[in-house]
Amino acid sequence: MRRQAVKRNDERAVLALMTSTGEAVYGAEEQPGRRQRKRREVRDRLSAAALELFVEHGYEATTMDQIGERADVARATVFNYFPQKVAFLEEWGVRRRARVTQMLADQDAGYRTAPERLRLYLRALADLNEASRGETAVLMDAAAHFGRLFQDPSLGSELARIIRAGQEAGEVLPDHDPGQAGSLLAAGYFTTVLHWAAADPAPFDLAARLDAMLDLVLPALTDSARR
Repeated sequence: MRRQAVKRNDERAVLALMTSTGEAVYGAEEQPGRRQRKRREVRDRLSAAALELFVEHGYEATTMDQIGERADVARATVFNYFPQKVAFLEEWGVRRRARVTQMLADQDAGYRTAPERLRLYLRALADLNEASRGETAVLMDAAAHFGRLFQDPSLGSELARIIRAGQEAGEVLPDHDPGQAGSLLAAGYFTTVLHWAAADPAPFDLAARLDAMLDLVLPALTDSARR
């Protein structure tokens, strides 16, 4: 019963998250034409259908035909938008990072120091994961086994951008490679989330563990390491 309740909550979270992240991916200020809006709606519907089915049946067991049926579109339409099933995993990552960017904008994170922005970014990711733990467990595991979870540079690049801005502001030491530091934090994030999602109940508080991970890395990036 507990697992069924968790699954229903996760499915509701998927739909809510897809609505908000769909806006974040395309930008609230954009005003697309009718055809663009239609394509966006179909893409959103396909993404939401795929995530629902992944949570319900697992990634491997879900077929493209089932996704098309759930989204009420033809099989060919599914492949037009997502040529391979793994593309849904990549879309999920894109939308999740876009949602984090939106959350940070809502918090005026741009006025914070780089170390503070890194912490807010990881905490926002933790909040999203905790709000849809079942979804996270399924999608992260699928991305690790069938996708490019550790090879995809997207999250590392986002974190590197924050670190690079910190260097320009004098908040981060200039003799560190932002790309390498961003990749290190991204790898630590993925490993932590996979461990957190693998057990039920969760073996530790995700936000606190990510905070602790960042506390290990920040002294090497900032002046505090030389004091």
